[in-house]
Amino acid sequence: MDAAGDISGYDLAIIGGGINGCGIARDAAGRGLRVFLCDKSDLASGTSSASTKLVHGGLRYLEHYEFRLVREALMEREVLWGIAPHIIWPLRFVLPHHKKLRPAWMLRLGLFLYDHLGGRKRLPPTRTLRLRDVSAGAMLKPEFTRAFEYSDCWVEDSRMVVLNARDAADRGATIATRTACVTAERADGGWTLALRDEITGEARTVRAKALINAAGPWVAEVAGAVIRSNVPAAVRLVQGSHIVVRRLYDHDRCYIFQNADGRIFFVIPYEQDFTLIGTTDQDFTGDLSDVRASADEIAYLCESTGAYLRKPVTPDMVVWSYSGVRPLFDDGSSAAQEATRDYVLKLDAPPDSAALLSVFGGKITTYRRLAESALAMLRPHLPERSGQAAGWTGRQALPGGDFPVDGFDAQVAAAVARYPFVPAQMVRRLLRAYGTKIHRILDGATCYADLGQAFGADLTEAEVRYLMRMEWARTAEDVVWRRSKLGLHLSAGQIAAVGRAMQTEMAVAP
Repeated sequence: MDAAGDISGYDLAIIGGGINGCGIARDAAGRGLRVFLCDKSDLASGTSSASTKLVHGGLRYLEHYEFRLVREALMEREVLWGIAPHIIWPLRFVLPHHKKLRPAWMLRLGLFLYDHLGGRKRLPPTRTLRLRDVSAGAMLKPEFTRAFEYSDCWVEDSRMVVLNARDAADRGATIATRTACVTAERADGGWTLALRDEITGEARTVRAKALINAAGPWVAEVAGAVIRSNVPAAVRLVQGSHIVVRRLYDHDRCYIFQNADGRIFFVIPYEQDFTLIGTTDQDFTGDLSDVRASADEIAYLCESTGAYLRKPVTPDMVVWSYSGVRPLFDDGSSAAQEATRDYVLKLDAPPDSAALLSVFGGKITTYRRLAESALAMLRPHLPERSGQAAGWTGRQALPGGDFPVDGFDAQVAAAVARYPFVPAQMVRRLLRAYGTKIHRILDGATCYADLGQAFGADLTEAEVRYLMRMEWARTAEDVVWRRSKLGLHLSAGQIAAVGRAMQTEMAVAP
């Protein structure tokens, strides 16, 4: 009999397929626990695919004295880069000094702390720029003469989620997408979860010793309607929106701009041909099934960007926008941008009853540390299994990331030589998405036609089939907006063709 009681089924059930849920699932499965994860929609279908795509410490959080959060996040930058160098890479950010806003000494002090608080090893340090002498200054208005340049990292956020889920499944976890948890009830020392397949309507039940509510913005809804908790979830929903415009400049630097209202926002090269601008911060009170950037948010981002650039950015230039809702812990802050971004874990474990852990807040950068903290809190309520020791997720690569952080170009060269029939640009894109798993897509092909139907933007039937069989993709949206951002490069007709091909594949799959 296990220390936590002999409960048939799983050791741990997780509701929520975002970065926190999938990160916990990976860590727990690696430690030998029997893990079940469900999400009513696709993986990363909510907040986790709507970030600014940064692995960063959060420079502005220093102003709110969140030193623990910033230090942990800064330490995690290079850890995550090391385990996923295909989907994470360094960026340089240019912070212009605005004479009417934060003084230069404050910026220098903040960046000094940023450089030294988290044990930076590989990333280059901050430097001061004379904007008239560098290409990054050419697009800025002439009144901006000085700037500071510092390091952070880029991440393909939704791919980070999927790769954690993939690794969890490879280590024995059950990942059930499009599966809603209708009710979760304590019974006989464990949890009984009533599930419904959102595609077929099929109902089933699973049992687990402990339960984690990692439903993101839906954490309160799950607590009330599914778990039927009598304790209201202290969650504050804050909306952050982004816009995408055609590429505004040719160099590879990013910008971090200050606003007169105290907020900051980023301007970042995106998907080769575009520029990403965001984010906003405002309380959200709408329908979580219909989260989108408002006209006011789009106008705000355009106007704010135009305050720095020589050429204006206008709403008619926006080719795409997206918005996410952050499930922050309600700490009573008066303004949305002041609410803590730190994660908060709440354990409900009455004597002689199954444990429930609820997850609030968090940043994609600190998801791995959140997972470690969650499992540490649940340890007394879970059985001891033979598996990896705590901390293993920072040492072992995510799927496809088993090469050095400075080895990406070598991977490209080797793959171009191995697959001479694949355009080099396509090889590079595939390696950025799948790393060394690229061979699962391309092996067996001897010419480009062997990859099957070409949908446009170098997306082929072989890649779509891989995403369906290995990464839980069920719809064209899963493929072109979460497993990739190829939707920016494809027409509506091409995306529809992807959907039709997927329906055919599902019809003939065993």
